[in-house]
Amino acid sequence: MSVDIPRRVVIFRHAMDDWLDVDDHERPLAERGRKDAPVAGRWLAGAGIAPDLALCSTAVRCRETWKLAVSELPERPRTVYDDRIYEASVGELIAVLNEVSDEVQDLGLIGHNPGMHALADALAGEAEGDLLPRVNRSGFPTSAVAVLTFNGSWQAVEHGIGRLVAFWAPHA
Repeated sequence: MSVDIPRRVVIFRHAMDDWLDVDDHERPLAERGRKDAPVAGRWLAGAGIAPDLALCSTAVRCRETWKLAVSELPERPRTVYDDRIYEASVGELIAVLNEVSDEVQDLGLIGHNPGMHALADALAGEAEGDLLPRVNRSGFPTSAVAVLTFNGSWQAVEHGIGRLVAFWAPHA
């Protein structure tokens, strides 16, 4: 696959989690999260977004979010659970993206704030309409999805490379 083709990264924050007395990594989804995650999946399907590959944090709330959301997609993409996404900084998330094979055109990235919000903001060199101010005003709530496009190789992903083309959140 040519490295000059358009690519898309779907940045997806996990759904609302439950603040139980368990280790942060093991926190499950709250009832609202179990309702919002499939709605996010339906939004993705309705927008015609079906990643070739999904990279998901190993945290319980991310795995549960993706399981519920992906059940709404026409086809389940290959999913890789990656410890590096949990509590990752923007630089660490970009490093993960830089390792993606150029065979992948559309990538889903399921993780946590503040990393997901910071990554969407960092990659968006430009945006359609008022999308970037909307992302920043919203604070990138649980179940939020930002979609960015860029041309080139995953190895070339860096600050400002993308165009923010969609933003959705269930309660925004």
